[in-house]
This record gives sequence, structure tokens and C-alpha cells, in this order.
Amino acid sequence: MTNTFDKGFWESHWQHDGEQVEDERIAPNPYLEIELAGLTPGTALDAGCGEGAEATWLATRDWHVTAADISAEALRRAAAQTDTAAERVEWVEADLSAWQPSAQFDLVTTFYAHPAMPQLSFYRRISDWVAPGGTLLIVGHLDAGGHGHNPLREASVTAASVRAVLDSSRWHVVTAEEHDRTLNDRSGRPVSLRDVVVRATRHTSHSPLG
Repeated sequence: MTNTFDKGFWESHWQHDGEQVEDERIAPNPYLEIELAGLTPGTALDAGCGEGAEATWLATRDWHVTAADISAEALRRAAAQTDTAAERVEWVEADLSAWQPSAQFDLVTTFYAHPAMPQLSFYRRISDWVAPGGTLLIVGHLDAGGHGHNPLREASVTAASVRAVLDSSRWHVVTAEEHDRTLNDRSGRPVSLRDVVVRATRHTSHSPLG
């Protein structure tokens, strides 16, 4: 079932719902440092980069990052936040349900990205962009169950459902966890998040892109 997370949705979100304070620095997702500590920097794709906090974090740690998002407004904000590591980030406006990279990456990350395609199909699609021996890191919203039409529920997953997308003949799953955490939003109010975190390493046997 196709959801409503198209370009129009995300442009509206960033222009109206995601108002940014001047010079505000957005904190990167905490699972970046937890899951990627010890990896040797190389090429990385941040799929659905939003305001670019994760892409910038990677670039400041010597990764060469392609940061892709469907929203021009999100990319404008992201580029404005990047300074010392700007030369190591390429911002790409792209619909990731249709866009195809010209090469694979040593690392592919995605954080709460919801495209206009089924969520698990999206994860399967971006997993093909990881080079042999490379790493895939998926952080998504945990499916809390329930009934009825809810776009966010349709875009939510479980650790088991993400893990099932990754063929064991091609992937070694290192992390497949579900977490509850609390953070403060931009107004200082506490927000509860239920996260799915999956990290996997692609086997080194050759596999063509796509």
C-alpha cells in the first residue's frame, strides 16, 4: 500500500511543521556513535537526510557523504548548518523510491526516513546500495500495533521485520534491537520515542548494484 509521504508532504513538513531557530544546531541521532564506533571512514550515503545532522556528523569524522532527501527545504537547511566539513558532503535532491546511485557505498544510513513506497521495500532498496563488506544502519519507528489507517503506523516496523528483509546469504546482522527513549523537542518538552535499530554488514562476495 502506497503511503502519503511524497514530495509535497515533506516540503510542507519542513516549511511549516519543522520551523528552525536561527543558528540552531540539530543533534545527530545517538545510535550513530553507538553503532558505528570503530568503522574506518569511506564513502557514505545518508538516505533521507532531513536537516543533515547525521550527514554532518559523518563528514566531521572523515566520511565522504552523499546526503539525499526529497525536500529542497530540508537540504537548504542542512547545507546552511554545514561548515568545516562542507567539502566532504554532497547534498542531493532526490526521490529515493526512484533515484539510483552511480556506485555503491561503504556505509548506508537512514534515520526515520519515510518514502512514498512501502517501508520495508524502501529498506530493501537502499540495502542494494551497500558495497560488499560495507555497513547498513537503519533507525526507524517501532510499530506499536493498533488498527485503522495511520500513515505513520504504515511506515513503522519491528526489528524482526527489518531483519527479515536482509537475506542471510548476503548479510550478517550485528544489531537488531528495539528501544524506548525520551528527548526534548525544540520547545523543551519531553518526547517519547520507540526506535528500531538494525545494523548489518554485507558479505564480501561480489554483487552488482541494483
